[in-house]
Amino acid sequence: MTGTTMCADRPRRPGEAVRRVLSVRGLSVRYGRSVRALEEVDLEVGADSVLAVLGGNGAGKSTLLRAVSATLRLHGGGVTAGEIRFRDERLDRLDPAAVVRRGVVAVPEGRQVFARMTVEENLRAGGLGARSASVRSAARERVAELFPVLAERASQRAGLLSGGEQQMLAIGRALMSGPELLLLDEPSLGLAPQMVGRIARIIGEIHAQGTAVVLVEQNATMALEVADHAAVLEVGRIALTGTAEELAASDDVQRLYLGGHAESTERAEAEQAEALAHRPRRSLTRWAG
Repeated sequence: MTGTTMCADRPRRPGEAVRRVLSVRGLSVRYGRSVRALEEVDLEVGADSVLAVLGGNGAGKSTLLRAVSATLRLHGGGVTAGEIRFRDERLDRLDPAAVVRRGVVAVPEGRQVFARMTVEENLRAGGLGARSASVRSAARERVAELFPVLAERASQRAGLLSGGEQQMLAIGRALMSGPELLLLDEPSLGLAPQMVGRIARIIGEIHAQGTAVVLVEQNATMALEVADHAAVLEVGRIALTGTAEELAASDDVQRLYLGGHAESTERAEAEQAEALAHRPRRSLTRWAG
């Protein structure tokens, strides 16, 4: 697959333990009393890893990121079972600001920049969650290197940026706190193919600089090119896990996510329901972090 070498894990020495930054165990989430969004989800993210989470609308992808970032309550949801650990600490017991201080930052779907604030003001707002002034200073240099266009637009209102530039600003603002784990929710949504490729390269650079990434995407082609590991969510459950290469070669993923461009949305959804709705969870490979 093109692009996988750019984001491949650092070569692991024989006998070296896998360093996991995020561990999700038996996670179940509900909205209100009746809407079950996630059911017994297990996932792990390595310190040197980009994990892609694939799935159709309503699969639970955004809910997963909300649970990790502790923002579920803002959307009327809550964790009913399981736990989420970042390194050795329970995230599901913290508030959103505390999660950011621990080094976990989310970029929500829809490029939610502060439209009336300038680019510079948006970046300053992102830096408020940094653990120290030195972290904030280093993050600022990193953002300037990754997104030179933001320096050019520093005094411009964020709402006047193009869609691609707003996505860059949203990611740059998240990086201003110096996260160890970056959660990206549909960063390619609504962007032209050329800009999607640019965002993919930026995600690869962020990972190469030492930040672990969880990438939620409906654009499976882009996600599997960027990621080294992947999981498929279906109706709130993990249906498949494995390396990006393994999932890209999977018949189910090929049919439902990589080969669906010529099919209508209705046909793809019907095939998805038939193939996976009653399928027990299975793993294509042992998790390799």
